[in-house]
Amino acid sequence: MENTEIIEIINGFLVEEFEVDLNEIVPDANLKDTLELDSLDFVDLVVIIESHFKFKVVGEDFINIHTFQDFYDYIIAKVNVKG
Repeated sequence: MENTEIIEIINGFLVEEFEVDLNEIVPDANLKDTLELDSLDFVDLVVIIESHFKFKVVGEDFINIHTFQDFYDYIIAKVNVKG
């Protein structure tokens, strides 16, 4: 799967599930602030990631994820390792 395809999938489910405007999803934006994530939203996000990309997400993985680019890089790396 190409990186651009992965990013399109991510942006698609973020817009749909978290009702955020696509224009707000930019690589340098803060993921938590932009999506207004609370602890329950993080659980939802993990479930969505696991269902779309078929890998297990570990909570500690999110410690270093601050921006959308961090988030993209994390998923792309996991998909590439799995693939």
